[in-house]
Amino acid sequence: MITSGEGKYRVWLEEKKIGDDRLYILGGGEKTHIGGIVICEPKKTPRVIRLEGHYDDIVLKSIAGKACEKYCTTIVAIGGIHIENAKKEEIDKIVKNCRSMISCI
Repeated sequence: MITSGEGKYRVWLEEKKIGDDRLYILGGGEKTHIGGIVICEPKKTPRVIRLEGHYDDIVLKSIAGKACEKYCTTIVAIGGIHIENAKKEEIDKIVKNCRSMISCI
């Protein structure tokens, strides 16, 4: 498991190997949830599911894209991060923490 940040800005990313494919689970903030799902296959357009009112797929797409490029296999990224009444600065901090984990894939 990879983590980044502290307190309510802490995020985590867990990887599971499923045969040759990989599943990434993203969570953190005050409440982990499922806000989106992204499926990436080599040389195909990513498929994105955004649950209503959530924007987690934006970060999940970066995670899945990076892993798909690196491992040349099917990648599924799922999860979500929630901070109640988050301000723009708080969202920016969470996104920064998520991006720092992507470099560890």
